[in-house]
Amino acid sequence: MEKIVINDIEIELTKKNIKNLHLSVHPPDGKVKISAPYRMDMDTIRMFVISKLSWIKRQQNKFKNQERQPEREYVSGESHYFLGQRYLLNVIYTNRRKQGVEIRNKKYIDLYVREKAPKHIRERVMTEWYRKQLKELIPHLIAKWELIMGVKVNEFGVKIMKTRWGTCNPRAKRIWINLELAKKSPTCLEYIVVHEMVHLLEKSHNERFKAYMDKFMPNWRAIKSELNGIIFE
Repeated sequence: MEKIVINDIEIELTKKNIKNLHLSVHPPDGKVKISAPYRMDMDTIRMFVISKLSWIKRQQNKFKNQERQPEREYVSGESHYFLGQRYLLNVIYTNRRKQGVEIRNKKYIDLYVREKAPKHIRERVMTEWYRKQLKELIPHLIAKWELIMGVKVNEFGVKIMKTRWGTCNPRAKRIWINLELAKKSPTCLEYIVVHEMVHLLEKSHNERFKAYMDKFMPNWRAIKSELNGIIFE
């Protein structure tokens, strides 16, 4: 991986075993990445980027103008998301043994915690609720796509991941799903499940992998853009 600078825009360049150039702009700060075929010369890459400069700047401006999400305090009145929908958090102090979360009137997330519960406890209760919801949704998606793909998932898990939406161990036939997907739309969750299950058919992100994705989920590129930024191919 190397970096090139064009018109004061720093671009992360990666050479791969691909046929075409892939240019992408990523949130939150509009970072620009480009993937190029191994044998493509630098002049061709630079000319391609120059031809897309106005497009790059438009995407960067979109991210710049987006409202930044403040750090969560887990207090009443905060906005929280579940399956792509926005809810208002309502913290309710209770003496009941089990703390938990309930959705009310399709508008509120009621967070039940004990009196004087500190922030990290309120956050943990919410996190475990998100985890529980995903663990209820994922098996149905796996079962659906096992029949379509003709593969078998032996095990799945949910965990916090900073740089990936999911991972797959093809040998163990085990997939992991990012906890943050509980906040995204059901379409995004299904896309990641399908993506990781396709790795049971093809380990690498090569043309064969993309062909499988095109076959099983023709709109996967649009969903990927929604999750990872705006991509020009």
